[in-house]
Amino acid sequence: MHFHLNFSAANILWILSFAGELVLLIVLLGRDRARRFRWFTFYIVLLALLLLVNKLLFGRMAPLASTTIYLILSDLTVLVGLAVVADLARKAFGGAPRKPLLLGSVLVLAAAVAVVALWGPWPAWKTFADGSTMSMLRGMEMFAEKGTTLLAILAIEMTIAVLLFGRRFGAGWRSHVQQILIGLSLAGMSQIVVRAVWEAIAKHTVVHSMAEYGRIMAMRAHVYNANNVVFVCVLVWWIVWLWLDEPGKRELAAEATASVQG
Repeated sequence: MHFHLNFSAANILWILSFAGELVLLIVLLGRDRARRFRWFTFYIVLLALLLLVNKLLFGRMAPLASTTIYLILSDLTVLVGLAVVADLARKAFGGAPRKPLLLGSVLVLAAAVAVVALWGPWPAWKTFADGSTMSMLRGMEMFAEKGTTLLAILAIEMTIAVLLFGRRFGAGWRSHVQQILIGLSLAGMSQIVVRAVWEAIAKHTVVHSMAEYGRIMAMRAHVYNANNVVFVCVLVWWIVWLWLDEPGKRELAAEATASVQG
């Protein structure tokens, strides 16, 4: 299948994102990180597939089929992303006392769910209840949107927790667990800011002409391009830190001891 790439900002960022994901996968496999971070590796594979589907399928096959494939992959990516956060939390706090760990996990999850539940309008239940193909697609789209927000909030919360307490359990500053979480939280914060900015623009904008509509769409493109720039920077962050080795066990133990004594 052949397609033409022009050198617009969106296409340049697409190329950089896809290339970054491929390089990151090479680092994960070549530096033997994939075996330890299986869920994270699977997550990056799905993100790369989403980019390919978005570029290769839309406009080249029936809209219903391409949209269905894209939404299935999007929903699967959300589920795997949640598994990534859970796996990183287990690795970061594997040595923590069980009861405080369980209580903290419940509080973190409850806070994230509350934010998602309160943020933004929810469609009426009848929108999904008629059993049609379009209602199914709307449900899948809503799951992807709300799930992405939930994933972003959980990543931010977990990053804060690891930054505050991770050193006590061997997940200090130079650990791969902490660096992956920092990248996830940066990407999550960017997505949340972009969504909030775009919702504010859409809410306070009334379109009176095609020229105004064109300006709004151009503004939307700039906002989402900024998000893509942040994601490219996150990919570079992951590539660099996952290429480097973690501190040795003695160094990690020394960091944990210093944290406890401090």
